[in-house]
Amino acid sequence: MALDDDVVVVNGLNFEQRHGKERVRVARVWRNQDGRQFFVEWNVGISLLSDCAAAYVSDDNSDIVATDTMKNTVYAKAKECSDQLSVEDFAILLAKHFTLSYKQVTTTIVKIAEKSWERVSVNGQPHNHGFKLGSEKHTTEVIFKKSGVLQVSSGIEGLSVLKTTQSGFERFHRDRYTALPETRERILATEMSASWRYSFDSLYSIPKRQCYFTETYLDVKKLLVDTFFGPPKEGVYSPSVQYTLYEMAKNVLSRVHVISSVRLKMPNLHFLPANISTKDNRSIVKFEHDVYVPTDEPHGSIEACLSRLSSKL
Repeated sequence: MALDDDVVVVNGLNFEQRHGKERVRVARVWRNQDGRQFFVEWNVGISLLSDCAAAYVSDDNSDIVATDTMKNTVYAKAKECSDQLSVEDFAILLAKHFTLSYKQVTTTIVKIAEKSWERVSVNGQPHNHGFKLGSEKHTTEVIFKKSGVLQVSSGIEGLSVLKTTQSGFERFHRDRYTALPETRERILATEMSASWRYSFDSLYSIPKRQCYFTETYLDVKKLLVDTFFGPPKEGVYSPSVQYTLYEMAKNVLSRVHVISSVRLKMPNLHFLPANISTKDNRSIVKFEHDVYVPTDEPHGSIEACLSRLSSKL
């Protein structure tokens, strides 16, 4: 991704550069006086767009912010956060620090993936300090410029969902290479990735409520999951992954007005009916929608982005 202030002319040539630190892993525990504790684990990536071309063309490192400094800053800022905060708020804090603390830095890009450590329950009671690891990750990307322009995106990676019925695929284009039969009864499974951009464009336009982004993340996740499955008794029929993807994105935009665009990627993970046959007996054992062969290679890949007309992608 090239930003407007990322390109300079050096010796008559366009030159783009940035540097940063990736995979800075940090965990933070917050302890309440009542004994209840909270835990997060973050994987942080930082990228600085800065005026340090001299380091590349004339062996002058005086304007480079050392990547080791970036790593140490992550730990120090995590320590400074005495109150529990969302992964988005921490990314904003880091982006603001690097952009405003160094005159040579014009833009900071911070990407963080949060592991889904969830509080466990024992004998029906939430445990004060016990957690288990879920499958998906909560992600964010924050871009903050010296001018004060802010862009915040959030997302989910690796959210695995499956329903055993109420899915089909019919009336698709066929040619001489098409072998796939039409069906109104199949398993629909995916490990989706979702990302959404907030309409906020400055620090001052963000609600000051604690863990606001965490609440919004949970709302979006619930909308995606509820739309995929439908009502608990009867469910909802999916005529294609494409149709379901669009409905999921549309529901997010219609219900969460601070979001300007949603991008979904939903690989179609296949569960193929297992039927045993030979050349002489084409139906030794015919299974009818009860025994399947799971396979994710190769798999279909379906991706789309839905945005409001006023949104800039």
